[in-house]
Amino acid sequence: MKAFTPYTIKLRGKSITISEPWVMGILNVTPDSFYGNSRCNCEEGIVKRIHQIIDEGARIIDIGGYSSRSGATEVTPEEEYRRLEQGLSLIRREAPDAIVSVDTFRADIARRCVNEWGADIINDISGGNLDPAMFRTVGELGTPYILMHMRGTPKNMATLTHYDCVTCDVVKELSMKITELEQCGASDIIIDPGFGFSKTVQQNYELMNNLDEFHNLEKPLLVGISRKSMIYKPLNGTPESSLNGTTVLNTIALMQGAHILRVHDVKEAVEAVKITQYTRTQNLT
Repeated sequence: MKAFTPYTIKLRGKSITISEPWVMGILNVTPDSFYGNSRCNCEEGIVKRIHQIIDEGARIIDIGGYSSRSGATEVTPEEEYRRLEQGLSLIRREAPDAIVSVDTFRADIARRCVNEWGADIINDISGGNLDPAMFRTVGELGTPYILMHMRGTPKNMATLTHYDCVTCDVVKELSMKITELEQCGASDIIIDPGFGFSKTVQQNYELMNNLDEFHNLEKPLLVGISRKSMIYKPLNGTPESSLNGTTVLNTIALMQGAHILRVHDVKEAVEAVKITQYTRTQNLT
């Protein structure tokens, strides 16, 4: 088991240390996310989900208004922001102190969510590819930024899976993006290998087996594999039947030093963190 490396990031002007793995709970204010049980389209459902995420022990609420699943319907900026605004207003009403991450690839929407609703983190699935203004915006806002690896767009990413060495190439591409971000003034960068985005099932497992390599980037590492096809395809299952597989892979990621788990099922992820940390402190490995 790899030793856990703490990192310090700035949130709301204060330095916060990730001294043990954090869990990020997913709040989908969308009608078409790939995991049907995660969709929240009404005020009652959103409020219930907010409290569930907090009560089960997540450190971050990650809210998204645009499904990134392959073949998802395109959403206008106006509609994406309308969805996010509803969700953010309810978060600030129900859990005003919650750390909030906004899942968007649009720079203008990221800026509005930070300036109008106090969003704490920007989570960009495209790593700046879908909006050339994103890196400059992140630098100006000074908020932590989750840099995910993806090639192309959600519509064509499945065709962009050629790598000479998937781990080497993804690390290299993220490293180049980190340099760009830092040149734009960004400092608190969290990296995400982008499981399921422009990777085959086999490539996803190669990345999982080589997570150690991502620590060479010297940034906090986020892993988001919750109920994805890399779990249910080998098991001939569905997103709905993939909780057990999700917990297995989350545990493997934690054993390789992951700092943040992005999940649908907060309780189970928090338990995986507790057991993994207990194992570390008891020197049982």
